[in-house]
Formats: sequence, structure tokens, C-alpha cells
Amino acid sequence: MKPDLKKSIVEFFKQRDQVTEDLSFQQLPGDGSKRIFWRITAQEPGISLVAMANPPSDDAARRENYAYLMIGRHLRSKGAPLPEIHWHDLEKGWFIMEDMGHMNLQDLVSSGEDPLRAYEKVLHHLFRMQTEGANDFDPAWCCQAERYDRAVMLKYEAHYFRDAFLGRYLGLKGDLPELEASFSHLAEKASKADCGFFLHRDFQSRNIMLSKGNVGIIDWQGGRLGPLGYDLASLIIDPYTRLTREQKIEVYQRYLALIREHNPERVESFERYYPYLPIQRNLQILGAFSHLTMVMNKTYFEAYIPGALRTLDGLLHHVHDEEISRLRDLIAGLGSHKKILDIAKSDG
Repeated sequence: MKPDLKKSIVEFFKQRDQVTEDLSFQQLPGDGSKRIFWRITAQEPGISLVAMANPPSDDAARRENYAYLMIGRHLRSKGAPLPEIHWHDLEKGWFIMEDMGHMNLQDLVSSGEDPLRAYEKVLHHLFRMQTEGANDFDPAWCCQAERYDRAVMLKYEAHYFRDAFLGRYLGLKGDLPELEASFSHLAEKASKADCGFFLHRDFQSRNIMLSKGNVGIIDWQGGRLGPLGYDLASLIIDPYTRLTREQKIEVYQRYLALIREHNPERVESFERYYPYLPIQRNLQILGAFSHLTMVMNKTYFEAYIPGALRTLDGLLHHVHDEEISRLRDLIAGLGSHKKILDIAKSDG
């Protein structure tokens, strides 16, 4: 930790009349982010907070920090279980916030405990965040696109998948123009879903904390307006949890019940366009894992690629749509690609 950041943290505690002599700083894993996190603890008087550093070295980082602050405040005001931001310095990219605990949803699923009770709580918080969070939401807060739309689906999901996964990771040559019709059709269908809701954009198990029966949501800075089904899809096809088919169906049905309870008229449209959203999300996942592996040298993400590819294959076959047949046929054959087989074998 930089001395000036540590000094600012100590000063923060002094201003709150809290002891600082026994403060402990533990760096936390940052996953796919460039941001750096620390857990700050002290036995007396039982302090546990999290500090984040994201130096605003370029416009993207500055916008990300602004989105983190403004969207975080907004969602908390709507009752979403986000950590309270106690102190921030946008000029330096520093934040001190509430500690949401040590366990995330991935940890719970990996423990072998029946996760459906936890998913039930998560779904209620998700639905409330999506619906209430859209009220008074200012798109000017967004650090990326203001809305999850067709342009985002093509550039940041379909073409990201094509370039990072098919091209850079698997080494397939060319820009694969034969896939454009499939990509365009997927985006056209997915974009017909009602986009008048708050979209977290990375609603997966590592961003859902569990502590003493409570749910906490982190990493909201990519938020924008979008459809209900995208965050649900992120939760269901999450490569970190590998839910069983039966569990995925149960989570989907429980969420559908929330829509039906809130507004039955939305159910038919939701069900019609939902199947295209997990495909879009899965394209993004494979692009991201490939980029993290090949460009950012975070090779531990590579182990999740074969599973994510199998999920995409299943999703494409579940949607009986001839307009995506080129993409479906390509993905069906990639399971036997040497690189995929080697990673799957090494993963057990």
C-alpha cells in the first residue's frame, strides 16, 4: 500500500475518534480488475473496512471511479445491499467502504451446501435493484455505455468473443464474416427485451457476498439501463458455480415468479426474448476469459474456458433458431479443439 494512501486511511480513523495503533492491512484478490483492494482491520474496537485504489491515470479510470461513487450512492438510496462508501477521493482514486464479509456465493456453492435458499434471497435483492434502481437513474453516471443495446451486444460481446476468443485464444484466422449474420440476429432479438431497468452488468457469484445471512452486492460500476433477463442470465450461467440443470431451472422459475407477482403482463415478453440474453452474456464471458488469459496474464481464468464453451454450446442448441446456425455449428465443433481439450484435461 502506498504510504500516502495509508496515511489518509489512518487520518480517516482519527477523524472518527477510532484507535489506529493496531490497524492491519491485507491485500485482497482483484480478480479481473486492475483495481487494488485491501481489508483494514483492528481488534479494538472491532474495525473491518475495505479500501480500494484505482488511480485515475486515464479518462476510463476517472469515469469508472465516478460511476462507482454515483451509482453506488444511488443504489443504496433505493435499498440495494451495497457497501456504504464512508470516504472517497476522486482525484486520487481512493475509496474506504463497508466490509461485506469474507464469503461470496461461489464459496457457498463450492461448499456443497444446498444453495437455493441463498439464491432465493439474492433474486429478491436483484429484482428490487433492477426495478427500484431504474427510478431516477442518471445515464450520465455510466462509465461505459448508458444503455445495454444492440451496439454494445455487437462490439463488446459478439465481436469481443470473435476477436479475443476465436482469434487470439484459439488462433482462428480472419474476421470470420460468416458469423456476422448470426451475431446480428442474436443482437436484434436480444435488443427487443424491455431495457427500462437497472442492469448491474456483472452479476455473478464472486460479486455477491454473503455474511450472517445477509446479501451484499459489489462491483456495480459497469451499471446502466438494460433488460431484466441479462443479470439473471449472468447468475444462472455463471461459470464459477456450475449449477446443475435442475438448479438453473429452479432459479429461473423463482425469478419468473417475482416478475409474475410484480407485473404479470411482463412475463410473456420476458420469456420470449430471455433465451437470447444468456447467449450474449456467454459470448462476453469467453471474450473476457480469453483477454484476461492472453493479454493480462491472469492465466487462472483459462480453467473456466472449457466449461463456458460447453454452456454456450448448450444455449445455442436450446434456441431452435436457424438464423444462428453458422455460430451453432462452429461452437459445436470447438469442443474437440486441441487447446480446449488440453485445458479441460488439466482441470481434472
